[in-house]
Amino acid sequence: MIRIAVIGAGHWGPNLIRNFHDKRASEVVWVIDSAASRLEEVRSRFPEVRVSASIDDALGDPTVDAVSISTPTVTHHAIAKAALEAGKHVLVEKPITSDAAHGDELCALSERVGRILMVGHVFLYNAAIQRVKQYIDEGLLGRIYYVSMVRTNLGPIRMDVNAAWDLASHDVSVVNYWLGGPPLSAAALGGSWINPGIEDAVFATLRYPDKVLVNLHASWLNPKKAREITVVGERRMLTVDDMNMSEPIRIYDKQVTDARTRPGFIDTFASFRASVRDGDITIPKISAGEPLKAECDHFLQCIARGTPPLTGGRDGVAVVRALAAIQRSIANNGREEVL
Repeated sequence: MIRIAVIGAGHWGPNLIRNFHDKRASEVVWVIDSAASRLEEVRSRFPEVRVSASIDDALGDPTVDAVSISTPTVTHHAIAKAALEAGKHVLVEKPITSDAAHGDELCALSERVGRILMVGHVFLYNAAIQRVKQYIDEGLLGRIYYVSMVRTNLGPIRMDVNAAWDLASHDVSVVNYWLGGPPLSAAALGGSWINPGIEDAVFATLRYPDKVLVNLHASWLNPKKAREITVVGERRMLTVDDMNMSEPIRIYDKQVTDARTRPGFIDTFASFRASVRDGDITIPKISAGEPLKAECDHFLQCIARGTPPLTGGRDGVAVVRALAAIQRSIANNGREEVL
């Protein structure tokens, strides 16, 4: 039984408590939060769980094996560092830190003390995202040309980070996972309408090796909740709609070929049609499941087996570097920034 302290009981914290407090592989023994009202709610629902406003109470408890951190991004570094120094395994919500150097420090510390450092990039534990990774690795789509990613909603509007750090961090983690590494550069524009200096919407383009382009649209100021991805490959294309729980993936057997009428330009509608192959649409069966539960279970398995996590600290830092490049580009009116 792995004993967990959950630090932060706000928007995301209750979900972590629910998943870790199953009393099979793990149990929550401490919940830490600065708001008395949240602690009172935890106390009423889980009377056996100890609560406190002081992180030291949890970190000083020798029976606590690991901590799960779901506090504002600017606090991640200090809390995760204190937890690792106290000998605890750490699951910290994305992004790992607001500064890549701080993230590197946490990675080095976790390696030195021999503790797991995992980042909560929960979408990598989504069965549809993992299936697309399989398709790309198998070459089903052929060479990848570009990826378009849309993540929008009306709220929640955050005060600590902008829409890119909050929303696009998911997409950067996903495409890094799919393509096997970080981008080379980023160019972005953003708009601040609600809170000065905090972008409510961000439009970014990332350049990856092998001439792959990735376009991101992240906004918490949009009337439609969207979690949509399009992957365009040389041989096939696919879409992922995370809002479609039953059929999230569609594979399009479509491509542009060189079967064109000579001369080598498209001069008629018929020759245009001849250059585009339009095949079947396949909808693969994707097993249902809660990505957060899969993430929490993976964290526990890594602790028990001593194996590195899918979303380790180094992966989290790579996302932070991309987000920092996006932020620099916004500050420089869309100038392309090298990572």
